[in-house]
Amino acid sequence: MNAEYIKSSEKLSQCPEEKYPEFAFIGRSNVGKSSLINMLTARNGLAKISSTPGKTITINHFLVDNVYFVDLPGYGYAKRSKDMRESWEKNLWQYLMQRRNLMYLFVLIDSRITPQKIDIEFVNKCGEEGLPIVIVFTKTDKEKESLTNKNIQMFKDELLQYWDELPVMIESSALTKKGKKEIWKFIKENMKADMLNPVS
Repeated sequence: MNAEYIKSSEKLSQCPEEKYPEFAFIGRSNVGKSSLINMLTARNGLAKISSTPGKTITINHFLVDNVYFVDLPGYGYAKRSKDMRESWEKNLWQYLMQRRNLMYLFVLIDSRITPQKIDIEFVNKCGEEGLPIVIVFTKTDKEKESLTNKNIQMFKDELLQYWDELPVMIESSALTKKGKKEIWKFIKENMKADMLNPVS
């Protein structure tokens, strides 16, 4: 597998040419986006991991064989000004709504904790906007299996208050590589052929 960093962009207009099918990753700050990308690509240093929440502040593109992986800024926490956070949110939704080669958005949820309002609100907004999403529960190796299962079920129950049918959900662990095969299988099944050679 070939995997390389392409570029970081502050807004949609700076993103790479829409040449390959694209799968983006987002979640609350420190949910494990970079760790998941590194696990999926078997490249530990590909996406930079930080212990500081809110560190990722750009749209980061990686080319993995013939697919773009995109590490998006985390939501919910950042030691930045209100104006800067609002600017990021505007740029984020421009990217999500207007990026033509975006196949799916993987929304990462921390399995160690009970459902968070900000996660539910973000997933619901994606649903309202018609964005194709997959829920990925991260860090499933960090707590007892019974607690992890309880938190995941609570999240599902919360979403079912708003959703008639739940989106695809995958459990993962960057440490044990749980979910790697399932995520790659989903990606390969959802690469639209017409995006491989889009009309310029």
